[in-house]
Amino acid sequence: MAYLRTSVWGPAEFVGRPPWWLLTEGLVAGILAAGAIVGTTLFGAWTGRPSLADGEAGLVCAGALAVYLYFVGAGRALIGITALLGVCLALQAPQAAAGMVLAERGQVQSVVVTSVQDGRAAEGGRARYLCSVADTDGVPLKVRIWRGCGEATRPGDALAVVSDPEGRVPPRGAQTGAGMSGPVRDLAPWAAALVVGSLVAVVRSYRLSRPYETVPPFGTGQAGHR
Repeated sequence: MAYLRTSVWGPAEFVGRPPWWLLTEGLVAGILAAGAIVGTTLFGAWTGRPSLADGEAGLVCAGALAVYLYFVGAGRALIGITALLGVCLALQAPQAAAGMVLAERGQVQSVVVTSVQDGRAAEGGRARYLCSVADTDGVPLKVRIWRGCGEATRPGDALAVVSDPEGRVPPRGAQTGAGMSGPVRDLAPWAAALVVGSLVAVVRSYRLSRPYETVPPFGTGQAGHR
């Protein structure tokens, strides 16, 4: 049972509070991983690199954190939980990164609704309407807009959308008071959970003696970390 607990949740062989350097190691690992996941996705959205903007690089960063936790001797369950949190953050980052880019350099323009689709059936029963729109020159946009599109919207109505002048981020419906704080607020819980998961995994990886090490009699052996 002791071996099972150690392999699943980590040895955590310390008495009282964990060493300060161990707490620092866990925090730094979590912050670097969260920053890498969000940073690479934001950089991809800003520069128009699909492999980064779509969150693929973020998934690699989450995997790198899991590998790091494995090599420091973290428990298998904590590695899995932390990796899952990293994947969730990587999947949430693309939409938030696109919102950050539009908040920074997006331009508001007026478009005309060409058709309205009730998206409740496709979205699992949620009351969401999708508007196909075209710009003032009659060129249809490749994406459908749901912000500002409602039950009362009809073809021919005007909608305000925010578009990227460089065309690297798809346009979306304009929102009153929308800015950088919204996307950051959406990512903050996932990033915080990832940092906490990394901290707990690293702290519980602390080992006074090497696994399967034979301790000499009379306590003459020298204990080592991990």
